[in-house]
Amino acid sequence: MTIFLKLNSMAKYNLTEKKSKAPLYRSLLNADMIEDLFEKIMAKFVVEKKYRDPEYSAKEMAEELGTNTRYISAVINMRYQDNYSQMVNEFRIREAMYLLKNFQSRKMTMEDIALNVGFSNRQSFYSAFYKRTGMTPREFRQQNETELLGKLDERRKKVKERRIRKKQETSAYPKDGQEVQL
Repeated sequence: MTIFLKLNSMAKYNLTEKKSKAPLYRSLLNADMIEDLFEKIMAKFVVEKKYRDPEYSAKEMAEELGTNTRYISAVINMRYQDNYSQMVNEFRIREAMYLLKNFQSRKMTMEDIALNVGFSNRQSFYSAFYKRTGMTPREFRQQNETELLGKLDERRKKVKERRIRKKQETSAYPKDGQEVQL
């Protein structure tokens, strides 16, 4: 019944089902071009960390790489299975996760971290972070601080145990000028 209604309404409005086909420009990219362009894109993100600039766009990247945005988008889609914006956010979220786990950056506010990794505001940072991790940046930090404090406690215990062992070992040997009893 629903198939009939669908076909009937499509005919009524002179509609046809959309056939999916690969865009023409993708067929113009060969494997070597894809690999070369993907390496250049990764260099922009990994080496130059362009994702930190909230104003950096696919258009700007295309101009810097001497290509067009369609090729940039096609390569990112084929190699990364995402679009440009999602890829940028992925790099930003990974760096934010590193900062949130890092003991040295514990005094940074969420706004500082958001701006540092390239988000233009706290809301877009929270939204992208939650979408990627299933928790807010604050929850992520708290979870990792608890784990970090546990690891620090373990490390302190091990250092203390080593010091005690070392002290015991050194006290078993006679000191200079001390007589040895046999």
